[in-house]
Amino acid sequence: MPEPRTADLKALKALANPLRQRILELLTAGGPATSTTLAQQLGVTSGGTSYNLRVLADNGFVAEIPERAHGRERWWRAVEHDLRLPSPTDQDDPAKAAIGELHRLWLAGDTELYERFERERPSLGEWADAVPYSRGAIRVTLEELADFFEAYLALLRRYQRPDGETPPDARRVETRLLAFPAPAEKEDGLD
Repeated sequence: MPEPRTADLKALKALANPLRQRILELLTAGGPATSTTLAQQLGVTSGGTSYNLRVLADNGFVAEIPERAHGRERWWRAVEHDLRLPSPTDQDDPAKAAIGELHRLWLAGDTELYERFERERPSLGEWADAVPYSRGAIRVTLEELADFFEAYLALLRRYQRPDGETPPDARRVETRLLAFPAPAEKEDGLD
């Protein structure tokens, strides 16, 4: 796993775009592709995917695969990265807007992905019930919450393997962690 890097405004704006998010999702889940292939899957022009692939590449999220190129055909792959969002106290208004849009896109994408899973669940065989789900709460300091998050990332990395090292009966499993401070509780009916 690469070293963590904090997203600058340019990277945040690159990610806070619905088409670029879909391109990243397709390259991450489906592997390398050309701009033409991506355009067909997304129902957009190859010029649009080419432009957005270059924006993603300029920010280190995708890379060309020169050895697969044939003539004008360029192949792209997702780049493994450990991008961290700047803390809210370090965000100016444009960064806050980009992060807000990014969170909205991620949540909408996660909701759509889960809904797709539910629709396809009856055809998944033994994987249909493979949905570990946990809701809980912890009482921690800010430092402990940061440690908790790093431990979660370490656990994910432990199970992330290159395709060549993945057992034949394994499949891609989506994972998410959302942690946030509980809103202040209302006192005795006061609003």
